Amino acid sequence: MPDRNPLSDLTFLGGSSRLAKYIGRPIHHFAAIQATGGVLMLIATVAALVWVNSPWQGSYYDFWHTHISFSVADYHFEHDLEHVVQDGLMAVFFFVVGLEIKRELVVGQLRDPRFAALPAVAALGGMVVPALIYLAFNSGGEGQDGWGIPMATDIAFAVGVLSLLGNRIPSQMKVFLLTLAIVDDIGAILVIATYYTSDLSGNWLLTAGILLGGILILRQLHVWYLPVYMVIGVAFWLAVLESGVHATIAGVILGLLTPAKPLESEDDARRWASWLQMQDVVHLDEVRRVGFHIRESQPVSLRIQELLQPITSYIIIPVFALSAAGVELSGDLLADAVTSPITLGVAVGLVAGKTVGITLFSWVAHRLGWVTIPKSLAGTHMLGVAMVAGIGFTVSLFISRLAFGEQAIADESKIGILMGSLIAAVAGLVILARTQKRPENSLQHQPQNNPKTQPPKHPEKPKP
Repeated sequence: MPDRNPLSDLTFLGGSSRLAKYIGRPIHHFAAIQATGGVLMLIATVAALVWVNSPWQGSYYDFWHTHISFSVADYHFEHDLEHVVQDGLMAVFFFVVGLEIKRELVVGQLRDPRFAALPAVAALGGMVVPALIYLAFNSGGEGQDGWGIPMATDIAFAVGVLSLLGNRIPSQMKVFLLTLAIVDDIGAILVIATYYTSDLSGNWLLTAGILLGGILILRQLHVWYLPVYMVIGVAFWLAVLESGVHATIAGVILGLLTPAKPLESEDDARRWASWLQMQDVVHLDEVRRVGFHIRESQPVSLRIQELLQPITSYIIIPVFALSAAGVELSGDLLADAVTSPITLGVAVGLVAGKTVGITLFSWVAHRLGWVTIPKSLAGTHMLGVAMVAGIGFTVSLFISRLAFGEQAIADESKIGILMGSLIAAVAGLVILARTQKRPENSLQHQPQNNPKTQPPKHPEKPKP
């Protein structure tokens, strides 16, 4: 029987050296923890704050304003490093978000309206109420355009906070928060695409449309060669960037277009594997062909997401936090932030707006008979998870950049994001830690014995 250890002894991590045993494998296990991305993002945030408030703060601004430029034929690209992170690296992050949304729509919680109704209604409340609270502080003022900032929920941080409580948190609560955050991401994407987009270029939009049409045609022709899609995808991103639509929308669109259903069933993949095992002589082309069928028993979207998730969680998001969280915490700025309607609107919107919006909309929908609130999410459980949803870090900082650019009031919004997210995390953690775990009920998906997912008793030789 083959070893089930995923770390092969042919590799460094699976080896017996002291370096692998005491350094390599512990780092590997740490990276596998769900909250690791949030930890790295927090470290990057602290590093940005320390750097920008140190005697070397000038190097912080000089570094992120380093210009990158290149020319291809008549096209000239020139942006500073800060915008490369915001428009380029974050497009990869939103591509992964698009993959998650597509997967939820096809095979996840959002596929079934009965299971998606509660987190969808809760997410709607968690977007509308924070935006209204922010506008109550800033309507007609210079910070009015920042109403989208407190709408966002940071998936990595929020799920990471729940993970700190271990098995004291029912699994249904994690599923609820994850689905809520995904619906929240859909709302944030729509806001970015409609409100924070201006100065559209018709020619570049037409180019983006043609490239998008090319991708759809290739899908219909069953072309599965990923490098082709990578080249067209980069060109599509560039066309969207130059069109005036925010480039991250290109990432979301490409994620939604990625197939989320496998080409091959698991049963057929097992039969191909069994057929190969029964051969007396195996040729390389047969191994490749069988490998293709086994690989295609997993959706393309899942394979790409597994490839990019560590890159976005451990590299892109920390780099973005390092570039976006640098706020010079001078006495004057802190004094202004205490009374600033922008800071107060963001912080109160994240803490109170998310909590009230999620719980109120869920309760009203439950009373009207539109949704059913399971026991594991009733009472203080709903209050605690709603408070945790007020951690709006990554996307909130991103929208702050879109709303205020380089204006001084952007720092006031960032302080509101940091304060509100910290309060929401601590308060939600305290509430949930003091709440007794309740049993889960039938609203959650139950595993079934599906004969189609069981290994075949007598594998048949397929017809290659």
